[in-house]
Amino acid sequence: MTQAAPTPATDKFVNANGLELCYQEFGAASAPPILLIMGLGTQLTAWPDDFCSQLAEAGLRVIRFDNRDVGLSSKIDDARDYDSPRWAFVKSLLGKNINAPYKLHDMAADTLALMDALKLKRVHVVGASMGGMIAQILTAQHPDRVASLTSIMSSSGAGGLPQGKPKVLWRLGKRPASKEPEEIVKHLVTTMRMIGSPNLQRSREALAEQIRKGIARSYYPPGTTRQLLAVMASGSREDLLKKIQTPSLVIHGDADPLVPLAHGEHTAKSIPGARMEIIPGMGHDLPPPLISKLAGMISEHALASQ
Repeated sequence: MTQAAPTPATDKFVNANGLELCYQEFGAASAPPILLIMGLGTQLTAWPDDFCSQLAEAGLRVIRFDNRDVGLSSKIDDARDYDSPRWAFVKSLLGKNINAPYKLHDMAADTLALMDALKLKRVHVVGASMGGMIAQILTAQHPDRVASLTSIMSSSGAGGLPQGKPKVLWRLGKRPASKEPEEIVKHLVTTMRMIGSPNLQRSREALAEQIRKGIARSYYPPGTTRQLLAVMASGSREDLLKKIQTPSLVIHGDADPLVPLAHGEHTAKSIPGARMEIIPGMGHDLPPPLISKLAGMISEHALASQ
């Protein structure tokens, strides 16, 4: 029997931390809430509908949202002069402070304010990549508000961890050949295929269609730059991670070319009692063949932590 397609979620908006944040929900309002925090320059729609529906079917109230500076949430655009990403990288190597518009701690404050606006006293938190970093901060700073933590393809931010593959890092700094929509789609398809799971990806055509939908919803490169500066300016979370007593699950692929597996392993090692799950063949994405596996892991972890 063919499974019915998930019902499209509706964009909703709340005022939180002086911003307007866009969010969507799946599942019963009375179910335990699970909050999904997405990564760098990536909209809430990057959490696949199937993934959200499976979490909801497992008995969770799923909330995904656009971080500041991405999607339909508020953009932090002002006239102040900040470091360029390249200069920020040099300063990070020299141990100098980076001039950024905000830090990951501010984004964690956004997330807490969203919880307050939605009257969520305690949530399960799942973060991917930069979202994992935000989730780590939220969990460490507000342990009474977080029932469980899942950190996916993320990092502790500690010094000395291996860098991503040079060709991938170089690719992330490259811009589309023009501002024509199809050139942007072509550019992003190539980028996503470079960082994604090598043998588990959807076709170029399917990925292109997904990206077209995302661009139609929102396309805002300046926000990605500011979020990148926030990551670089926020430094190591190793000391914060050592304070976490919340049940924690760390998921990382062994084929991640952007944030190598060692980052996930160090995250798990730094959180007392954390469970580490290494996913063979998974890169820096949430590929369709792994959706059910990931949703199962995360829902089991969350429901066991109630």
